[in-house]
Amino acid sequence: MSIILLAIGLVLVIEGLVYALAPSLVEQLLEAFKEMPESSRRMMGLIAVALGVLLVWVAKYLGA
Repeated sequence: MSIILLAIGLVLVIEGLVYALAPSLVEQLLEAFKEMPESSRRMMGLIAVALGVLLVWVAKYLGA
């Protein structure tokens, strides 16, 4: 359970930094996502989930 809380906390920190430091870049990225086909956005989401799971597994394996 502590790993899940750690992961959620880290996501919130990173998301918050992006919005705080580069809000106009976020708007540009959202506009670019609107132009992408739904299948591409879905594939990017699945890749992000897989990468996240892999990183959590590696962190757990290393003793986090």
